[in-house]
Amino acid sequence: MAVIEVKHLNKKFRVKEKEKGLKGSIKAIFKPKYKTKKAVNNISFEVEKGEVIAFIGPNGAGKSTTIKMLTGILYPDSGKINILGYDPTKDRKKLSYEISSVIGQKEQLWLHLTPYDNFKFIGTMYDIPNSVIEKKIKEYIDVFDLKDFINTPVRGLSLGQRIRCEIVAALINDPKILFLDEPTIGLDPVVKENIRTLIKRLNKEFKTTIFLTSHDISDIEKLCKRVIVVNDGTIVMDTTMDELKYHFMNKKIIEVKMSEEVNLDDVDGITILKDKGYNLKLEVDTTKKNIKDVLNLLNQDNIIDINISNIPLEDIISSIYKKEKK
Repeated sequence: MAVIEVKHLNKKFRVKEKEKGLKGSIKAIFKPKYKTKKAVNNISFEVEKGEVIAFIGPNGAGKSTTIKMLTGILYPDSGKINILGYDPTKDRKKLSYEISSVIGQKEQLWLHLTPYDNFKFIGTMYDIPNSVIEKKIKEYIDVFDLKDFINTPVRGLSLGQRIRCEIVAALINDPKILFLDEPTIGLDPVVKENIRTLIKRLNKEFKTTIFLTSHDISDIEKLCKRVIVVNDGTIVMDTTMDELKYHFMNKKIIEVKMSEEVNLDDVDGITILKDKGYNLKLEVDTTKKNIKDVLNLLNQDNIIDINISNIPLEDIISSIYKKEKK
């Protein structure tokens, strides 16, 4: 059963064109020129009840614009959206009782109130009994480790603390669909893992559908079974997480600082991105060469510092996009 149905969705924006030079800048103030940008270009997809889906792409790909249309914040220029039987452009109030969202850096909490007072107020807005609200708040205080700042005004919280509270606020009404736009940005690894655990629990116990955008590959790997990749407002791939990992996420970047110069010969599965004698940057295809073998080639005794990371998501998506265009 599809809980999200999107058919031929389009959204354009008028944006000012930048003109070079002083004369161009003055002219742009009094007689600005505009161009039309297609933020979302004829996309169609469905999401089944209980799915945890990643909707990913580079910056400016149309991810946030799509989420804002799905939640009724923006109206599409054309196309149809059906969320749990509701049209977000006509039934946003009714739909708000069934869904929740945490969208990027957008603040949903009242800055002058404490997280506790915010949660109480939001629960009241949803007509939730006070005893139920108190139970939920107590549970989320433990899960998200909010105890130290639950009674501190939101304006005094760090980014990580505020995002934790934003997510809790989005869970107060037990949403059937949870839209998450970069939910773990700015959070430390322990809190990130707590959030992922809670998302998994929501999905497993309550069949909550999760619609996620993130630049954190770990979020996508650990939470999602399906991935929709967008670029320039267009869907370029709709596949399973297993397929994406097998074809595109099997590479690692290794940066090392050595105590002695290293001269690596050509090795299958290892691409040298930078070689400055004592400093190396390598791309490793883990289907051909595991990390331990690479470290042995470098001679671990000579390694002063090392950093191992995933291929940037933008690079993965770029390679997907190029492949799709061929």
